[in-house]
Amino acid sequence: MTSEQAPGPRDIAVVAFAQTDHRRSTQESSEVEMLMPVLHDVLAQTGLRTADIGFTCSGSSDYLAGRAFSFTLALDGVGAWPPISESHVEMDGAWALYEAWTKLLTGDADTALVYSYGKCSPGSVRDVLTRQLDPYYVAPLWPDAIALAALQAQALIDAGHTDEPALAAVGARSRSDATANPHAQLTGPVPQGDYVVRPLRTGDCPPIGDGAAAVILAAGERARQLCERPAWIRGIDHRVEAHGLGVRDLTDSPSTRLAAENAGAFERPVDTAELHAPFSSQEVILRRALRLDDSVRVNPSGGALAANPVMAAGLIRIGEAAARIHRGACDRALAHATSGPCLQQNLVAVLEGDPR
Repeated sequence: MTSEQAPGPRDIAVVAFAQTDHRRSTQESSEVEMLMPVLHDVLAQTGLRTADIGFTCSGSSDYLAGRAFSFTLALDGVGAWPPISESHVEMDGAWALYEAWTKLLTGDADTALVYSYGKCSPGSVRDVLTRQLDPYYVAPLWPDAIALAALQAQALIDAGHTDEPALAAVGARSRSDATANPHAQLTGPVPQGDYVVRPLRTGDCPPIGDGAAAVILAAGERARQLCERPAWIRGIDHRVEAHGLGVRDLTDSPSTRLAAENAGAFERPVDTAELHAPFSSQEVILRRALRLDDSVRVNPSGGALAANPVMAAGLIRIGEAAARIHRGACDRALAHATSGPCLQQNLVAVLEGDPR
């Protein structure tokens, strides 16, 4: 008898990426009106029509929209008739991409559309995010998102891993790099500003704004047909920390490290890293967890300190990393997304372009 070797997993790539110009407020537009130009853009890059997409997955939050099942309205921008294969995650769009990736791995589809959006301008997002907290021990204390990030930043300073001038330098570099990003909300010299919650100043915190993003995934030769230089997903994994903040070391991110290890990030060096670090102190933690030295270009797009549409910022990190591979600006990139307080949930993807 002869045995045949089982085929390996399918090669899947990001073949197109589009995003909005992120703004402080888009109150004149609905989520659908904000999303539709992005969907048209990402489809036009590949020449695909909605009917050509094998699977669609979205990421958003009902808490931001203030109504249940708000994502069903966004389907008006996609076009749900004739019926489509569709799913949704109540998470950042990076997790919607993970679901779409697994769908393509099964062979049930060859292409996938992933999109996410968030409008933070209608309410106080720092208070809305408290709904993620433990409802018995933490939420009744009403610490908002910035207060918890400040607690993490102070722990870093107390441990000797950083100081306030170093945090200011992270913010200044991010906004300086964002000058080359036409979609960024904050660019150029931005004053460090007053304390929001000590030790975090205005320049250490993300801007509040509205935005959306979309990517298209394709498998195997279909990816090469749709994109001159696909960004192949060589590995992707996500992990979660304990829900209770009191049982975690806030100066470290073991879930990020484990996700990176499982995604193959440590097998060979990367030249670019797009990190979803909404606060300057979180970039310090992520750099240490991901073993990124000064040879790696970190957040050339400006990162979340330049534009942070909640529920889309993580997907944008993957899209920005892929776009640099598409245009030949890098060969091997790491993309990171986070959700929850103090880097509670973390996703890491490793992207590569074909050899040049």
